[in-house]
Amino acid sequence: SSKKEERPNRFFDSKAKKTCWEKAKRVPGRDPDRWRMDAVGNIVCKRLHTCNGCLCYEYDHIVPYSRNGESVAENCQVLQTRVNRLKSDKNGLDQTLLRGYSCDIKFSDEELDTIEMAVYGSVNRPDKRCIVGSVSALLGKNKSRDRMIIPCNSDKND
Repeated sequence: SSKKEERPNRFFDSKAKKTCWEKAKRVPGRDPDRWRMDAVGNIVCKRLHTCNGCLCYEYDHIVPYSRNGESVAENCQVLQTRVNRLKSDKNGLDQTLLRGYSCDIKFSDEELDTIEMAVYGSVNRPDKRCIVGSVSALLGKNKSRDRMIIPCNSDKND
């Protein structure tokens, strides 16, 4: 009896994910290790993987796995989670249609800074680098070890 030929893994391995993230468009003025644009232009945050919010994303098979798409970097794109879920197993959908699935919200630089502080505990941009200070530091009981990084929301940051 012949065994049914097994398909390769449905999921992207860490190398494919790394390549997929790196080939996604960079967000101007943002740390590319933290922020990228998905395939239809939505800003997504590296730490917000597989959640349902507007900055969350998933690694998507361009040619769906269910249609014999492989789990390789060349068949991978970053997509906002809700766009990926609505795309489902469809192939060749129009970019305008996919964009229409996106969250109807745009974030300002200040809002992205706040989100970055909440998620990473710091902001890392070419024109702004700061860390979220501790309560002890705020009370003057504890000094930052790295004098080059100033606390976020300090007067020196504006």
